[in-house]
Amino acid sequence: MLSSTHTIPQKNIAIMGATGSIGDSTLSVVSQHPDLYNVVGVTGFSRLDKLLSICQQFKPTYVCVAKEKEATFAQMLSEAHLNCKILIGEQGLVELATLAEVDMVVAAIVGAAGLPSTLAAANAGKTILLANKEALVMAGELMIKAVKQSNAKLLPIDSEHNAIFQCLPTAVQQQRNAIHDDNHGIKKLWLTASGGPFLHKTLDDMKRASVAEAVKHPNWSMGQKISVDSATMMNKGLELIEASFLFDMPVSEIEVVIHPQSIVHSMVEYNDGSFLAQLGSPDMRTPIAHAMAYPDRISSGVERLDIFKLSGLNFVRPDLEKFKCLGLAYQAMQQGSYACIALNASNEIAVQAFLNGDIRLTDIADINEKVLLQAEKQPIGSLQAILAVDKLSREQAHQCIADLNA
Repeated sequence: MLSSTHTIPQKNIAIMGATGSIGDSTLSVVSQHPDLYNVVGVTGFSRLDKLLSICQQFKPTYVCVAKEKEATFAQMLSEAHLNCKILIGEQGLVELATLAEVDMVVAAIVGAAGLPSTLAAANAGKTILLANKEALVMAGELMIKAVKQSNAKLLPIDSEHNAIFQCLPTAVQQQRNAIHDDNHGIKKLWLTASGGPFLHKTLDDMKRASVAEAVKHPNWSMGQKISVDSATMMNKGLELIEASFLFDMPVSEIEVVIHPQSIVHSMVEYNDGSFLAQLGSPDMRTPIAHAMAYPDRISSGVERLDIFKLSGLNFVRPDLEKFKCLGLAYQAMQQGSYACIALNASNEIAVQAFLNGDIRLTDIADINEKVLLQAEKQPIGSLQAILAVDKLSREQAHQCIADLNA
């Protein structure tokens, strides 16, 4: 394990989405290893007070904010006697992700908004710590192609994908071999899911669910959007699509299993009957620290898992009637990239409508299904085309919501 005296070069990090939960966890790991990591840039488009606090503690050279927040934040920096260079909007995100002095980009912006900067980082050959699953859901083929052409490194920090990554042979991790090579003998990938707050509730309970009930995750501390996705299991559906692109595996060879304890974070099944699993406390600092130091190991600050206190580990098949969004993700992958883009776009609009009190929790799946039915079966090969499909699908989702409330 690395210590503070380990003689490796310090890495310069840009944290995209620094004010969110992934940003919190990343900065927690950085603060434990100031000799190994230097925060060069951070972004945050809404929580300016928190962003200022991050700038005061970590003294980044660059900070990116929304255009409409530029003047306000510039004043805040001035009053705090900080000399950070302000970058603006999507262009600023792309600029930060591609700066020559940036070694590592933590892609933690939630939703489609994180795609352009993540793709730019891939094209620039950066080491990308990927939490923004939408980048692969929307542009999987484009992202993987960019990573290969630029020799970028793509390291997953979603707990499930990171767990699978840790359970793969080293040659696969380092992309020297394909996951489906005969000599690796990999049969199936297993993505675990907690089941969220409605695992033991009925579909009628979900129809009556309040926002407060939907965002109250039993094991993980996450933002509202991801918490709602966990409640509907759309989050696992998006992770399914992400895993297929990330590990070059067809969805038919990826199984989702509900594991309420969130101790086994995912598994790899081999042809000889072996299962390799990664276990740990449900704390995002574990996968983040693993990716930050890969292929070495550093302390993460996570409370040690006491296996003697585990009363049992349970695994349950997901109910696709109650968690219809998961089934829609399988369907989207069968339809192709257009459908994956449409599903993600629709879901973002529907989740926000639920958080605004405009629809029920169960309406999210129905809206997603209606938009998915309108998705064309055609490949999408450019960022511009991806964003066009995203825009159209959002408009269709808005129309579905309007129809519901008519």
